[in-house]
Amino acid sequence: MSHAAPTVPLTDGDIYERVVSAILDHRLPPGTKLVEDKLAAAFGVSRTRIRPVLVRLANEQVVTLTPNRGATITQPTAQEAREVFEVRRMIEPTLVALFIANASEADMAQLKACIDEEEAARLAGDMRRAIRLSGDFHLQIAERACHQTLGRILRELTSRTSLILMAYSPPHERNREDATACGCREHRALLDAIRLRDAVEAGRRMREHLTRLESQLQFMPPVDAVPDLSTLFALAA
Repeated sequence: MSHAAPTVPLTDGDIYERVVSAILDHRLPPGTKLVEDKLAAAFGVSRTRIRPVLVRLANEQVVTLTPNRGATITQPTAQEAREVFEVRRMIEPTLVALFIANASEADMAQLKACIDEEEAARLAGDMRRAIRLSGDFHLQIAERACHQTLGRILRELTSRTSLILMAYSPPHERNREDATACGCREHRALLDAIRLRDAVEAGRRMREHLTRLESQLQFMPPVDAVPDLSTLFALAA
């Protein structure tokens, strides 16, 4: 008689990562209400396990907690959007310079593979995957830069950037695709400077890249369908 493998219990960190992944994949748009009971049922845990995850996300400004109204995915303001890109332009040139100082050829090959996967996803019309890979490109640079504080800040800013792109990308589909995924061409140009280990040029290209992405935002949020939390996280447990 065969026995099913025991289910490994989800940790609070697992639940947090699942929610962040849904945000980065653009499956949880700004304004989505995160009902604790529904999340608990979807993940197969008690409500008391959900609350600290929501508090952590609120501390990272990804979730808004309102007394007597519960939690919602944060709707960033235009000012907050500009501030996020301003801070990214401050820290990412430093991260890319540290990456150049620490990176091996294998690390650079991994960056190229990420760009190749992003480009393939865009050509296949899988924009959610392309968007996620675009963010992963920046996070890989931060990880190998070996600066824990700046890396943590960038991870939080990447989640907030995803919300900004969902809220303020152009409504026309082609323009939206261009704005919601960092252009592969710009990533390749940045990688060229990294391979030459030219930190000054890489920093300049990083700043221009982020400025271009910000410049395409339109500060009139689109109307998105509200996702069903039970369906979205049904397989999480």
